[in-house]
Amino acid sequence: MPGPVFRRGETVELRTVEEEDAGFLAELVNDPRVRAGTAMATPVSEADEREWIDAVGDDGGVHLLACVDGDPVGIAGVNAPNETWGVAELGYQFAPDAWGNGYATDAARELCAHAFAERRLHKVSAKVYETNPASARVLEKVGFVEEGRHRREAFVDGEHVDVRRFGLLADEWRSEADSR
Repeated sequence: MPGPVFRRGETVELRTVEEEDAGFLAELVNDPRVRAGTAMATPVSEADEREWIDAVGDDGGVHLLACVDGDPVGIAGVNAPNETWGVAELGYQFAPDAWGNGYATDAARELCAHAFAERRLHKVSAKVYETNPASARVLEKVGFVEEGRHRREAFVDGEHVDVRRFGLLADEWRSEADSR
């Protein structure tokens, strides 16, 4: 069962990741549809996920299980920030059955709120393969701006593709939040 609720969004609850979640996470990251949008190129076992879970938060990052009605639908997190710059990278993975419901957008919003309001970060960044327009749309809905491209930097499904880089500044977040 997922851990306690850390943040509540409009559609998802972001809960702590527990050892019992290793099976769900291994299935998630090994799903070819999910893996195509990530940098994962090798299989991940439940034991691998348990090791990762044991280390969650040790580096200052925040990784949370996204749940709907108590059931996990994905994972989202903000990696350890660069303390000098005040910048951290956002990432998320959701089960294909959960796609198209706004869960990733809600989770991303909540993690940005945490990063800016509670961690006092200056900027949150994210990277998206050009082959994953749905993920780019999530970021745009949250207020991220495309800042550039790393041309043919990633190797996805047998071809080199562009990696799009997005960013959201704290003052942009505040302006966006004020208009809501």
